[in-house]
Amino acid sequence: MTQNMSPARKAMIDSQLRTSGVNQEFVLARMAAVAREEYVPEAAKAMAYMDRAIPLGGGRFLASPLVHGVMLAEAAPKPDDRVLVVEGGTSYLADLARPLVERLDSVSASDASSTNRKRKTYSLILIDGAIEELPDSLAKQLEDGGRIVAGLVLRGVTRLAIGRKIAGSVTLQPLAEIGIPVLHEFDRPKAWSF
Repeated sequence: MTQNMSPARKAMIDSQLRTSGVNQEFVLARMAAVAREEYVPEAAKAMAYMDRAIPLGGGRFLASPLVHGVMLAEAAPKPDDRVLVVEGGTSYLADLARPLVERLDSVSASDASSTNRKRKTYSLILIDGAIEELPDSLAKQLEDGGRIVAGLVLRGVTRLAIGRKIAGSVTLQPLAEIGIPVLHEFDRPKAWSF
């Protein structure tokens, strides 16, 4: 028997998103429409709306509802946006954003960090996880003036970060500390230091 998760979804919106300042109607509508329980293993369905990351197996996680709500709010997708979503283990973030934009492509973190794939350019890139560094191959896919929203790992702490590509360069600016699952495909190469 399938459990009705609508009350849990409404509670997530009222007690996690709204109380944390995520009140944009388009964010709340999308998060009410997309069933998080469909993106987690069967054993984790009852936890899908809890305020924490849900383990998916293989070192992957579905980020907490607040992470996705804040990312979507900061991205502020527009109807003419061409979006690339770098998935953190599920297509949840892509499914939240897809009806809000002109075109949306999604790619796994391992494919996004690879230099051997065909490249398009995008007006918005969403990375569903925290990265230590943005590879040049991914930055090149952002058109000049384009926006990026991602998690950023700084000194072991994850933060939400936004950026824009200006004159061919992308700079990520951290906004706030928030627990975002780390995508190790984007770890900085280890180097010796004092």
